[in-house]
Amino acid sequence: MSALTVLGSCGAWPEPGRACAGFVLSHQGFRIVLDLGYGTIGPLLGHFPRGDVDAVVVTHRHPDHCVDVSALARVRHYEAAGEPKIPLYCEPGVLDVLRALEPRPDPATVFHVHEARWPARIGPFSLTPFPLPHHVPDYGVRLTAPGLTVAYTGDCGPTEALRELARDADLFIADATLPEEPEGSPRNVMTATEAATWAAAGGARRLLLTHFWPGSDRVVSATRARAVFGGDVIVAEEGLVVAL
Repeated sequence: MSALTVLGSCGAWPEPGRACAGFVLSHQGFRIVLDLGYGTIGPLLGHFPRGDVDAVVVTHRHPDHCVDVSALARVRHYEAAGEPKIPLYCEPGVLDVLRALEPRPDPATVFHVHEARWPARIGPFSLTPFPLPHHVPDYGVRLTAPGLTVAYTGDCGPTEALRELARDADLFIADATLPEEPEGSPRNVMTATEAATWAAAGGARRLLLTHFWPGSDRVVSATRARAVFGGDVIVAEEGLVVAL
């Protein structure tokens, strides 16, 4: 079965009992991790006790998206020494964060590092990166295999690029950080309504709302998204498995 498992759904910091951004995409026996923010390593190890995943993709350097990659590095260093490195696709600033957190083991001794800004082949998937507006460089990712397309924004402001990122995706995983649209610009994160607007514009089949600001009313966010998106709207919850 192909599926997406939610490891964490919060933005900024985790609410009690939750974790920050993190997902595992499984397809044809291949397992790709999408982000590993605060608190995601425990749920990941619940599924894969030695961190036995096939690739990791990190959208950007903010710790609510990357800090537990450092924990995964420790697990692999101590529990899987001598095994092949795990491919890690990220922008260079992610490595700076990981090395500042823990220089030993150096991430490059555990991961085979690739820059996320280039298209790549990852197992059965073709990865297409999308530079998106955020406080730091952020790369949304579009993962396509025969019969399946999953797209993920990381964090970003509303932008025309999201139309193509979401284009005909079977699942569009989108930043729904803000309860209300703020005044002013530039915009670097979205509301659920904006996430749904771009899902509809791209013709995505299903929308997974995620990266909720702590304390957000997720029911309200989902209601607002459903008002503008006619497909299935799913609210990310820790432990949720979305069949694909």
